[in-house]
Amino acid sequence: MHRLRRGDHGPAVAEVYGALSGLGFLDDGTDGSGAVVNGDYWRDTDAVFDNVLDSAVRGFQQQRGLLVDGIVGPATYRALKEASYRLGARTLIYQLSAPLYGDDVATLQRRLQDLGFYVDRVDGFFGPVTHDALTSFQREIGLAADGICGPDTLRSLELLGPRVTGGNPHRISEEELVHRSGPQLTGKRIVIDPGLGGPDKGIAVPTEFGEMFESEILWDLASRLEGRMAATGMETFLSRPWDANPTDSQRASTANGFDADLMIALRCAASNSPLANGVASFHFGNLHGSTSMIGQVLAGFVQREVVARTSLQDCRTHSRTWDLLRLTKMPTVQVDIGYLTNEYDARVLTNPRYRDVIAEAILISVKRLYLLGQDDQPTGTYTFAELLAEELAAINRG
Repeated sequence: MHRLRRGDHGPAVAEVYGALSGLGFLDDGTDGSGAVVNGDYWRDTDAVFDNVLDSAVRGFQQQRGLLVDGIVGPATYRALKEASYRLGARTLIYQLSAPLYGDDVATLQRRLQDLGFYVDRVDGFFGPVTHDALTSFQREIGLAADGICGPDTLRSLELLGPRVTGGNPHRISEEELVHRSGPQLTGKRIVIDPGLGGPDKGIAVPTEFGEMFESEILWDLASRLEGRMAATGMETFLSRPWDANPTDSQRASTANGFDADLMIALRCAASNSPLANGVASFHFGNLHGSTSMIGQVLAGFVQREVVARTSLQDCRTHSRTWDLLRLTKMPTVQVDIGYLTNEYDARVLTNPRYRDVIAEAILISVKRLYLLGQDDQPTGTYTFAELLAEELAAINRG
C-alpha cells in the first residue's frame, strides 16, 4: 500500500481517521447523542492527514509496539485492521491460505488461557496451537470439536468465565525449557538472522578501503558469531542465503522450520539526524500483557554486554510486536547494533575488531541466559577464551 503521512489526503486518509476514532485515539465528533458537532471530516473522502491525525497515529504506534514515526505504512495499517476486530464480530478458524490475526484472536487466546487450555503467548495469531486449544475446550464442554469459534463456542466461553486469572503459563513454559536444557551451550540450536541481503545492500559507509555496505557489515557479524557458536558445539543456522532478502515473516517461517532454541536478529539503524546513535535490543511484548520472558532476559544481557564492551550509547531494551518477534516460535531478540548515519557508530561497525567484540558479547549473553544467574562474572569481563575452556571442560567431565 502507499505510505500515508502528514500532508496526504484522500479516501485512504479518511479510513485511517475512522479507524483511530473507533479505537479511541480521536474525538468521535459527537455530543453524546450521536449528533456530529465538530468533526465528521474524517468521513470526508478527501480528508487531510493533519497534525491531529499525526499525533493519533503516533499514539497508536506507541501503544501497539510499532516504530513511532507517524507514517501509516504496511505494518501500521495491518495493526489498525487487527485492532478493529472484536471477539464475535467474525468467525475464527485456522486456515493456512489466509491466516487470521486480530485483537479478537488475542481475546480468545486469553480466555482459553484463563481456562487452562492455551499455554502459548497471546499474540493475536490464530495458528495451530490456538486451534488445538480451542478444539480441546470444545471437546471438554461437549461441543463439536471443529476448531471453529462461532456463536455456540462464544456462548460457552461467556458462561464459563475464567476459573483462574493472572497467571502466565507461556512464561512458565519458557523458563522450564531453559532450566531443562542445562547450562552448557553444546547442542543448543540457534538461528542467526542478518538483515538485508541480495540486491538490498542498505546504507553505504565510506572507509579507508572503500565503501562498505550495511548488508556486508551484518553478514560479516553473523559469520563471526556463527563461528564462535560453532566452536562451543552449538548448532547454528542462518535465516537466509547471501543473495536473498526475505520478508520478516519468511525469515520467521524459516527459523521455525529449524526447531531452534533461540533466534538472534542483527540489524543496523538509521536516522535523518546524524546525532542519533547507540545500540538497542528488542523482544516480543504486546499490550495484551504477553511478553517473551526469555527474550526479555536475553535482550537485557545482550544490551549490557555490548554497551560495556564497545562504549556505544545505551538505547535500552524494548518490547515490540514486529512480525519477526511475533511469528517465531522460539524466543527471538533483535539487536540494532548502531546507527550507520552516525559517525562514531559507523566507525565502530566498520571496524572488524569491534565486530569481533560484538559477536563475543552476544555469545557471552547467550551463555549467561543458560547459566540462569549462576555466574558471578561482572558484565563485560567474561571472555570467549574463558567460555570455550569451560565448555570443553564440561564436555570432558561428561
